Amino acid sequence: MSTYTLPAALAEIVDDFQALTEPDRLQLLLEFSRGLPELPERLKDHPELLEQVVECQSPLFLTIESEKNPEGEGERIYRLFFKAPQEAPTTRGFAGVLHEGLDGLTAAEILAVPDDMPELLGLTRAITPLRMRGMTAMLGRIKRKVAAAQRLSQTAH
Repeated sequence: MSTYTLPAALAEIVDDFQALTEPDRLQLLLEFSRGLPELPERLKDHPELLEQVVECQSPLFLTIESEKNPEGEGERIYRLFFKAPQEAPTTRGFAGVLHEGLDGLTAAEILAVPDDMPELLGLTRAITPLRMRGMTAMLGRIKRKVAAAQRLSQTAH
């Protein structure tokens, strides 16, 4: 699979990972873990609004929200929100990659991301298979939530 099937921001992230050696890829993943935005105030005190991705070794919670496309086009865009502990840098790093690569995209763009996209980061030898499954599960959960939200908005119109 090539990166041209990925949304631009995600393709750029994958290219950045692929250009590095394995140890440097782990460093880049740590940078993404530090760059993961905190939850907005409206979600911080409402854990019931977040869904746990149980496949992750560390407690990771996420939710999505849709909003009107600021470019005025009819299709809505999706915002991603993650909560992961500071002491889980791998999990936070994966969440950071997905946040930076998918936040603000349309349903069609998010749903078109291949399920095996995490493997493109070139971390499969550096990170345990269980952790890789966690990232794949995060992506799968995001795609399911976006698909469900899209169905809901289509039936509401």
